[in-house]
Amino acid sequence: MLHMLVAGIAGLVVLGSGIASAQDAAAIDRGQKVYAAQKCFVCHAVAGQGNKKGALDGMAATLSADELRLWITDAPEMAKKAKADRKPAMKAYTALTKEELDELVAYLQSLKK
Repeated sequence: MLHMLVAGIAGLVVLGSGIASAQDAAAIDRGQKVYAAQKCFVCHAVAGQGNKKGALDGMAATLSADELRLWITDAPEMAKKAKADRKPAMKAYTALTKEELDELVAYLQSLKK
């Protein structure tokens, strides 16, 4: 009886992680759409598409989700902290909704490779 309960719980955990993965994939897809809609590719590149001077591939391996949020919403302050002097300087994207911001961060975090 106990082994059936453990097997059932394990099945729920696997099912739950599958649901989370599907939700994560959907958020990443929506984040990619936010990236395109905001025309981030004018200054940045992903997988060689866009402005190669601002390649984003792999950068999420070194930045946390909170740091990514700050780069999006308060880029001038983050650039000052990082002593980044790229021209033109990145502006702050403060008009994004919380959902759009979360989805864009999910997309950027998917670029860890």
